[in-house]
Amino acid sequence: MNITIYDVAREANVSMATVSRVVNGNPNVKPATRKKVLEVIERLGYRPNAVARGLASKKTTTVGVVIPDISNIFFAELARGIEDIATMYKYNIILSNSDQNEEKELHLLNTMLGKQVDGIVFMGGNINETLVTEFKRSPVPIVIAGSVEETNQTPSVNINYFQASVDAVNCLIEKGHKDIAFVSGPFHDTINRTLKLEGYREALKQAGIDYREELVIEGDYTYDSGLEAWSRLSELASKPTAVFVGNDEMSLGVVHGALDQGLALPEELEVISFDSTKLALMVRPQLTAVVQPLYDIGAVAMRLLTKLMNKESIDDQTVVLPHRIEERQSTKK
Repeated sequence: MNITIYDVAREANVSMATVSRVVNGNPNVKPATRKKVLEVIERLGYRPNAVARGLASKKTTTVGVVIPDISNIFFAELARGIEDIATMYKYNIILSNSDQNEEKELHLLNTMLGKQVDGIVFMGGNINETLVTEFKRSPVPIVIAGSVEETNQTPSVNINYFQASVDAVNCLIEKGHKDIAFVSGPFHDTINRTLKLEGYREALKQAGIDYREELVIEGDYTYDSGLEAWSRLSELASKPTAVFVGNDEMSLGVVHGALDQGLALPEELEVISFDSTKLALMVRPQLTAVVQPLYDIGAVAMRLLTKLMNKESIDDQTVVLPHRIEERQSTKK
């Protein structure tokens, strides 16, 4: 039988308002009454109805999180940051995978709004005009985490991907390399097309190194596409001596492809990755990488969302966190 607030009030011989105050931690209840109500709640096994409470308060203390792929370690670390801060502020999470499919992203947004979430954290590769329009129409705040919306109309938390790419390529240039390849994620993703690629080109330009289109390979973030990228690069007449790779999983593919061909790292090939997830430490040699503070991006995005949901003042709705290059074993000291 479903125990209701009415059953608790009748058993404890108090009003339903008193039971509600006890459940919600309202201090305006006599200690003896509170004790009696809590004993009845425990004995009957009463659980407050979150839906009913949400209807009454117009808040459900629930946040929706749209994520491209929870099995991807990049997004898993972001999600952990979101969940920890949500728990701290007593919000529940509804987590959904979008598979970076626009139709599914729109469907998930509407589904979450239909479930009366108080806010949404959104992650996606290609945040286009259609999505931005839906964000504007949303009756609740939306914050983008680890993804770029070019017009900056939507609150977001990121790093400076352009500068991080410049820094990574400069690191290889300073080690004496001129034939530097770039293995990128899909170019339909804004971060890859307009920030990482342009950062790569800018670093070459500043160093007076010609941009060679054949040294730029588009992958799909997976290990296999990293293997395929190195296979193509290794067939060039003028092979690269260093590779900047857009994420850790593709970097593993590049490294293993080179090792399988008998190359020594970092003596014959140097590799710098992007993200610095746990994968960067699991491979040998360990990957030198742009350290993107994934947990912090998720945590700060969730904190920004709590402020927006509670209508608190914020200094800036576009938050850019610091990055750094962590040199490990895939580059020379």
